[in-house]
Amino acid sequence: MISIRQANESDVEALCSLDLIARRENQRRDFIRQSIASGTCYVAMAENEVVGYGVLNYSFYSNGFIDMLYVHANHRRRGVASLLLLHLESLCETPKLFTSTNLSNLAMQSLLTKSEYVSSGEIDNLDEGDPEIVYLKQLR
Repeated sequence: MISIRQANESDVEALCSLDLIARRENQRRDFIRQSIASGTCYVAMAENEVVGYGVLNYSFYSNGFIDMLYVHANHRRRGVASLLLLHLESLCETPKLFTSTNLSNLAMQSLLTKSEYVSSGEIDNLDEGDPEIVYLKQLR
């Protein structure tokens, strides 16, 4: 069974070790620490183990924005990302909720489409040769 709760300081190491990018990049570790400190990070738990996390903030033109949705590779395709997404949607305080993913991230695009998000534009030049696709879900 998967449960979701707000992340706390004791989750930092678990998140940094499950996130492949955080294992090698200080910037991602700093992002995780700051998200936890600001109360915008939520963790997915399976049998008392952190298996994923999501970050919801209001940095995108004052709208809700899912800044991160990450599930450990061993727990993907089991509904964890869907539950995290639903949880973040339930917390969102604005009628518009945005997120984004790389064009190469077909799994996330599929999840967003199934969850009734619509493509809302493209941002070039963030990751060389891999545009960022912005998605929107109208919540109200």
